Amino acid sequence: MTPAARTDAAIGLLAAISSDPTTPADRVAAAWFRQRRYAGSKDRAWVLSLVFSTLRRRGELDWALAVQDPSPRQRTLAALARIEQLDADAINARFSKERYGPGLLSPDEQAITLLLTMPVDSASPPDWARANVPPELAVPLRESLGSDWVAELAALAEEAPVDLRVNGLKVDRKTARAVLAKEGIQTYPTPLSPLGLRVRGRANVTGSAAFREGLIEVQDEGSQLAALVAHPEPGQTVIDGCAGSGGKSLALAAEMQNEGCISAYDSKPQRLGQARRRFARAGITMIEFAESRGVLPYAADRVLLDVPCSGSGTWRRNPAAKWRTTRESVTEYAVIQSEILKTFAPYVKVGGRLVYVTCSLFSEENERQVEAFLTVHPEFRVLPANKIWRKTIGGEAPGSGPYLRLTPQRSGTDGFFAAVLERVE
Repeated sequence: MTPAARTDAAIGLLAAISSDPTTPADRVAAAWFRQRRYAGSKDRAWVLSLVFSTLRRRGELDWALAVQDPSPRQRTLAALARIEQLDADAINARFSKERYGPGLLSPDEQAITLLLTMPVDSASPPDWARANVPPELAVPLRESLGSDWVAELAALAEEAPVDLRVNGLKVDRKTARAVLAKEGIQTYPTPLSPLGLRVRGRANVTGSAAFREGLIEVQDEGSQLAALVAHPEPGQTVIDGCAGSGGKSLALAAEMQNEGCISAYDSKPQRLGQARRRFARAGITMIEFAESRGVLPYAADRVLLDVPCSGSGTWRRNPAAKWRTTRESVTEYAVIQSEILKTFAPYVKVGGRLVYVTCSLFSEENERQVEAFLTVHPEFRVLPANKIWRKTIGGEAPGSGPYLRLTPQRSGTDGFFAAVLERVE
């Protein structure tokens, strides 16, 4: 593909992502390229890099454009200037009349190009633009993350690594690393999770024999840590109340050495289809699938609630979702979370633990949610995350306070929140 054709492809893919708000951007991109098999691997890599960089840095690009609701073409124009660092002549050359090119720049676009390629005072963009978030989210994010919130959000604009969790039922971390290396997949131990490996560069992990044989699972280090603080023990009874595709159930089962019982439940049972395949691959035999809440065991030792949330902690993996998040949608999730907590609290036995987890950055979904629950459920108390961390992982947990909060800047993981509540009555 010529530079002009690549530019036109980037515009087209941005348009496809913006027109499909319910599908993650990476899936839209995969489907988009399946229909354009003429694009070579280097062409796909360039287009994907520019498009996802544009999504991650859309705030600063939109501010620089100073246009009401910029189009995919205008955002691509800004990305060429601010991300690719092309000058005006080079950008004009990309917008050509050649076949498969995006067409010539209009006089207005040429004027915008001149402005975009001028030097920028780094202090001039507003906070929301430097943080690359929708303007309406600036206040709640500042309140949730504190004075360093812009730097925290800047870390979320970086590309996320690929993390793997080693299945301790089949192999240890050192051996798993060696097996992957034989397949040409280079990894190194994750800095916080004792079960994790981080992939160097790009690799087809799910096509590896190590993955097919259940030695590893793809799971962000933060998600691994959230499962570890649940601290299930062999022989216990555990409920995974929002099991989804089963990632945390897998981690819990390995910690329990495949002894005891995990009841996996999800309000949308179709999500559990993938979980069944994952459990079989991992050699897990102690997980039961609950078709309804009515068959869940009461008096559980652990109830894990990885609740539906805004997903703001995973914006570096799905940057398009950032621009679909509103204050109203965060509040709607908070209502759902409150109902889930109320529903599952009775399943926890005295002395058992309710573990509340989100991949959100918003305090409305995190601390405030837990504090509201404790107000009406005095039979529960908070177990300090640092105390559990020292016992299960060792050393001191990132951050301070009674809860576990992980962020890309502080811990190098996706954004996660976890609260461990013990039933004392």
